[in-house]
Amino acid sequence: MLILLTLLALGAAIVYATGGTRYAYPYLMLIPVLLGAAWYGMSGALLVALAAGLLMGVMPMTVATGEPQSTLNWLMRLVMFLLIGGFAGGLFSRLRWSRAESDRASRIDPRSGLPNEVALESDLGRSLKQPLREDGRATGLILARIADINDILEALGADASDELVVALSERFAQLGPWQGSSYRFSGAELMLLYRSVNREELHRIAERIMGLGEENLAAMDVPIRVQLVLGSSLQQADTDTPGSLIREARIAMLAATEKHRHHCHFEPSYAQRSVQTIRLISQVRRGLEQREFELHYQPKLRLADGRVCGCEGLIRWRDAQGGLIAPGLFMPKVENTTLIAPVTRFVATEACAFADRFDGRISINVSVRNLLDDDLLQEIKALIHEAGIPSSQLEIEITESALMYDMFAAKQALERIRGFGVRVSIDDFGTGFASFEYLRHLPITGLKIDRAFVNGLEEDERARKLMTCLVDVGHALDLEVTAEGVETFAQHCILRELGCDQAQGFLYAKALPAEELQQWCRQHDSGWLNDQAPADLYSSPRN
Repeated sequence: MLILLTLLALGAAIVYATGGTRYAYPYLMLIPVLLGAAWYGMSGALLVALAAGLLMGVMPMTVATGEPQSTLNWLMRLVMFLLIGGFAGGLFSRLRWSRAESDRASRIDPRSGLPNEVALESDLGRSLKQPLREDGRATGLILARIADINDILEALGADASDELVVALSERFAQLGPWQGSSYRFSGAELMLLYRSVNREELHRIAERIMGLGEENLAAMDVPIRVQLVLGSSLQQADTDTPGSLIREARIAMLAATEKHRHHCHFEPSYAQRSVQTIRLISQVRRGLEQREFELHYQPKLRLADGRVCGCEGLIRWRDAQGGLIAPGLFMPKVENTTLIAPVTRFVATEACAFADRFDGRISINVSVRNLLDDDLLQEIKALIHEAGIPSSQLEIEITESALMYDMFAAKQALERIRGFGVRVSIDDFGTGFASFEYLRHLPITGLKIDRAFVNGLEEDERARKLMTCLVDVGHALDLEVTAEGVETFAQHCILRELGCDQAQGFLYAKALPAEELQQWCRQHDSGWLNDQAPADLYSSPRN
């Protein structure tokens, strides 16, 4: 307001100094009028216009002669100032209102009516500007994701997910003293902002949220019990930004998903592992192009006579220094990307080429993405034909968890694979789906019992009884049963007594390059005695 008063005084002085209102200089008084409209809207514009009109009313027509203005002249000028001020004030008020509405709309999710990510970043930014407290309480975030949102979308549609998010937000408002500001962060995610919490309180809030999620919610008049996964983060320094705190909450949520836990609080190791994983995955395609990958083969023994009957092809990645990168460091991540197709194509190509030189069946592992990739399955059929090997010499191993991803689609894919003549075995059997009923409906030829059931066979009677049941289940369905993870000769003997068909493990050999495997097979078969371990069994390379 002081600026406007100064401009009014300066304008009046200029008009007086230039000879009075006879000339065009009185229009300079419109400058403060327009500024008043821009800064204070219509009321400010009218007030400044009135002041400008009155100042010009007492100003002489000609300063040199002292000729006064006529009343009609200054009244018309006053009315003009008021009209211009009122019109400008109305325009600026409308613009200010439109901008406020646009800003409000940009902060609201249109489908749910909840504050959105823009509002979160704005509110979080203001909260982070507050100095850190000495008692360790600071700004905290909890990211809650509906883990089974895909099932809800498929069954009820997008409108149901919107209703569900609103219902969850209303439930979060029941957290009592721990009630935080709720924001819709994405279609299936809600972010809770707490301006003064510590780490222990975040854990307690997370437990309470999980309890709220266990209660039925209504969406489209259907009661729904959602599965939530949570990630939390807490401000650690004055330099933390909204982006960094949100990123940490998301990394923690992804860690909880990966660890099959309901909630994880951010740890720096989670971020470091993510960076390392990204770098490693980015090198996979280059590694395929430069032939850094190779296939090693772990032998399988027929327990009835101890002879080698096949092997499992396992991918290995050799780094620039000649060392091998463990598959566990890259394959779990590769399986969740489109890179799984070229990786599996490489494995199938190498396995088919080696099968032409190997007297036995070769197994390879495929992921759920591979199973649902019609083009890749057709390529595997073409590879078998090009290699000139019997289709039954190749075996596909698929985990129970992959089958449960989409049982109907998995069954169709397995039927197609069996149509090629390729055998199919369930890997890690016994650790996945709780019911064995699905075994009746899948066109499989074998079961591979997980190593967890092999451990302890020598000293645990219950472990032997459980293994007996698993073997009997496989044989009852006319399936070939293989035990993996055999590490002692006692386990070997027990499995043979129980009627298990095949076994593999470090007792016999680790996964070996193709040439070393063939050499090992020749030495093994020549030294094997049916009732005792061969002389070279424990000297074979193992890790």
